[in-house]
Amino acid sequence: MTVLQPATRPTLYFIGVTTAKSSIMKVFPAWADYLGLTDAAIQGIDFALHDDPAAYRAAVEFIRDDPLSRGALVTTHKIDLFNACKDMFDEIDPHAQLMDETSCISKREGRLICHAKDPISSGLAIDGFLGPDYFARTGADLFSMGAGGSTIAFTWHLMRRSRGDNVPSRIVIADRDPHRLDDIRRIHAEIDSAVPVEYVLSVRLEDNDAVLCGLKPGSLVVNATGLGKDAPGSPLSPAAVFPEGAIAWDLNYRGDLVFLDQARAQQQAKKLGIEGGWTYFLHGWTQVIAEVFDIDIPASGPVFERISDIARQAAGR
Repeated sequence: MTVLQPATRPTLYFIGVTTAKSSIMKVFPAWADYLGLTDAAIQGIDFALHDDPAAYRAAVEFIRDDPLSRGALVTTHKIDLFNACKDMFDEIDPHAQLMDETSCISKREGRLICHAKDPISSGLAIDGFLGPDYFARTGADLFSMGAGGSTIAFTWHLMRRSRGDNVPSRIVIADRDPHRLDDIRRIHAEIDSAVPVEYVLSVRLEDNDAVLCGLKPGSLVVNATGLGKDAPGSPLSPAAVFPEGAIAWDLNYRGDLVFLDQARAQQQAKKLGIEGGWTYFLHGWTQVIAEVFDIDIPASGPVFERISDIARQAAGR
């Protein structure tokens, strides 16, 4: 774990795996200037995948007790950190309680608060690139490879009965960890939904390929595994065939992005839509920054477009 020293100015922490490689290290200072967050700083805290619970607790304790440490955004470790630290929070928001994850840590009047922001940020991203009534119009399925916190969040967003007919015809979740599948199955059971969900133990890449073959045209296919960023590769084999008109969404915006390369190779023949993780990155970070620094950041409109432009310029995209 990164050695932490007391902050000398208001600091937002980024808890991840390879945080120094993230565009946010260049983007945050530019955003802070635009948003009027005078003297604010960002610092990465890197953990190994599924790290020692004591390491997560030490980081949360430091953020809690250090006066100028304002909070944190958590990626990759959302579920592990929650399980290790849930007793340390004074308040856990309803989404975090349901999903057993921490994606944001904030402080208010001496209280340490755990948030799950992914249901909001992933919902904004998905509804943005799919457009209105996509599933109602197409009858498409949703296939997510990876059963972690991000999949829990966006399946919650898409499967709720309150969306009416605009829900997937079927949801398939694949993961190589049976415990992760058990966790998401338990959480889905608490959601008011009529969408059928299948849980697939995918030990081999070919297991995911097989699911792909059975999807309806237009289905949303998601790489939520971290492969291509946190580890090399793709959750699909080189022989995988996307369904006609499918939309391939990679939650990653940086790394080798092999999954998106596979989709691009079939884009013309299969009429695929391809979506990277950049917009998800924008919503994920702005939702957390707004919470941690207690400011308002619109999720659309001219201000959000300006924030997007600033990020692209700062990241050199």
